[in-house]
Amino acid sequence: MDNNNDLIEKELLVIDSLLRNEKFSITMAAHLDSAYYVGVGETPQEFITPEDETNTFQSSEKTEFIATNIAGFYALECGISFISSNSGQSFVSVLKNMLEGKIDSTEILILNRFANATWKASQPFRDLERIKRPIFMVANFLPDEEIKKDYHQVQIAGRKLWESMEVLAESPQEAQMQKLRSLLQDTNYAFMMAAFIDSAYAATQGQLQVSKEWNDTPVLKSMRSQKIASSLAGFYALESGINYLAKTRGLTPSDVLKAIVDDSLSEENLQLFARFANATWKAGQPFKGLDRIKRETFTPFYFLSKPDIDKDLVQIKAAAGMLLQYL
Repeated sequence: MDNNNDLIEKELLVIDSLLRNEKFSITMAAHLDSAYYVGVGETPQEFITPEDETNTFQSSEKTEFIATNIAGFYALECGISFISSNSGQSFVSVLKNMLEGKIDSTEILILNRFANATWKASQPFRDLERIKRPIFMVANFLPDEEIKKDYHQVQIAGRKLWESMEVLAESPQEAQMQKLRSLLQDTNYAFMMAAFIDSAYAATQGQLQVSKEWNDTPVLKSMRSQKIASSLAGFYALESGINYLAKTRGLTPSDVLKAIVDDSLSEENLQLFARFANATWKAGQPFKGLDRIKRETFTPFYFLSKPDIDKDLVQIKAAAGMLLQYL
């Protein structure tokens, strides 16, 4: 067992260093971009064109505010949905249990991991330089203080979501999921959720809260950074799943990667990666344009079709194949 733990730590240290490596991240992003085109039966395009190096696109202060602060909501939605699916409890029942402190340590762990995954996925959208910070590390190495911060974000989002979901406590799961879908796709709700998380989290950290009227003041963003960030979601989902299985099952990263590449990973674990992929994908969408959350596929995992799930798993497999070469 000690040898296995040593190997897990050794391999996680490699992954940890790669997470903060800009050159590796760009190579991984290009690889996953190509895998996407192949997966949908199209010819891969040039990843970063000469024009992309200098071109910008227009966002807004309000959109950036929402995108920056809403990751905790997507972590909550994906995490509670995962627990609900595994336990057979309704979404609202699990949400209520979380808010009342009645979930166990394994359930808290998965919520924390979804929080870390969505946070990671949002960082390169804000600035690629942010992935070089020491705190941008594999989840298993996070200090307790950072883990608590992640869980605070999830709990805060849960308090806000409860206001809308409480009335459905006795309703069938289908009705709860339909309501959740409508909230996920509502841009006004996204702003209210982001503002609530931002304000409540600042209060828990003892930070001075400054009232500001967010508007559509233009913000110019780098097209190059946008493309790189958009294509890294699958890698961050893979990293999250690997760490979770190492922590809970004692599986070495290399064994998990080989199983993904060889199509021999259990269906249960495959679904775990699919859910992480959905979470990291969601976290990036508002940065690309707030209207993207209105799309049909921006929905609880409950409603996703097999082709949609398979698209995410193509990204997971492609990321696994490349990462395995480094271990």
